[in-house]
Amino acid sequence: MAFMRSHSNASSGMGVAPDIRDTFLELQMKKAFRYVIFKIEEKQKQVVVEKTGATTESYDDFLASLPKNDCRYALYDFDFVTGENVQKSKIFFIAWSPSTSRIRAKMLYSTSKDRIKQELDGFHYEIQATDPTEVDLEVLRERAH
Repeated sequence: MAFMRSHSNASSGMGVAPDIRDTFLELQMKKAFRYVIFKIEEKQKQVVVEKTGATTESYDDFLASLPKNDCRYALYDFDFVTGENVQKSKIFFIAWSPSTSRIRAKMLYSTSKDRIKQELDGFHYEIQATDPTEVDLEVLRERAH
C-alpha cells in the first residue's frame, strides 16, 4: 500500500505525500503541534503539509492560517476541560472550502477528501466549512462536549 500513497487516480482525487501520516501521528501521539494545514499541490498531484502550528499557538492563529479564497484541509487539536474538571483533547478534521474559492479548487478538494481522511485515521470529528462562522471556536466546543 505504501507505494501507492503518492499516486493518484480518477476515483480518489489527488495522492497523499508520504509524510502526512507521520505528521498526523506527531500531532496525535506526541502533541508536537496544535494544528496542521494541508494543501493540494497540483503540479505534484498530491496533498502536502503546508504548515504546522506550535502548541503555543491559539485558535485565532489557526484561523488566520486558513486562506480566505482557497481551499485547505486542516487538523486542529482542541484541548478542553469537561464538566467533571477533566482535561481532554479532541482532534478535528476540517475541510475548508470557502464560497469565494475557485470551482476547480472546490472540486479537487472534494474529490481528494476521502483519500486524505484514510491517512488521518484517528481524528474525532469532521467539520465541512465554507465560511469562518462554521469553524468558530464555539462550534468545536459544542462538538467536543
